[in-house]
Amino acid sequence: MTLPVATEIPMIETERTLLRAHRLEDLDAYAQMWTDPGVIRFTSGKPLTREEAWIRLLRYAGHWRLLGFGLWAIEDRQTGRFLGEAGFHDLKRDITPSIEGTPEAGWVLVPDAHGKGLATEIMMAAHQWSDAHFSAAKTVCIIDPENTGSLRVAKKCGYEETVRTSYKGSELIMFER
Repeated sequence: MTLPVATEIPMIETERTLLRAHRLEDLDAYAQMWTDPGVIRFTSGKPLTREEAWIRLLRYAGHWRLLGFGLWAIEDRQTGRFLGEAGFHDLKRDITPSIEGTPEAGWVLVPDAHGKGLATEIMMAAHQWSDAHFSAAKTVCIIDPENTGSLRVAKKCGYEETVRTSYKGSELIMFER
């Protein structure tokens, strides 16, 4: 699949959020988010250092430039507060079955934004964007089977379970849309 290279990262407004490019001034909130046990429980499994958070933030700028898609920073429209990130990436994961070359949906929110329907609101908007830009291409996501909140979000966004697999020693469910 050939995707256009993004010269500009699009902004998307939802009812409560703005999906926008990551900014340098996001680093402190971003690094803090990736140390929170409520965030890392179903993602990295370990807190990230500030350096690791910085590298992670930079990779999404690179995704947009090289692949034409990436993760957006999530900003609260009323307060301007950083709430997390969401969108699509291709991390070239060493996972079976391979999902390399397929946009992988992902979302992560600061813990006090959990349980408010924000992830569904954000990912519905992200999928509207992807439907317009990925043509008939499929997207995938991988979710820890104990992450009931993200399992609900995936189903609401039209994902269906395809296989149970593991990645870096963790059991995961792979979904396709």
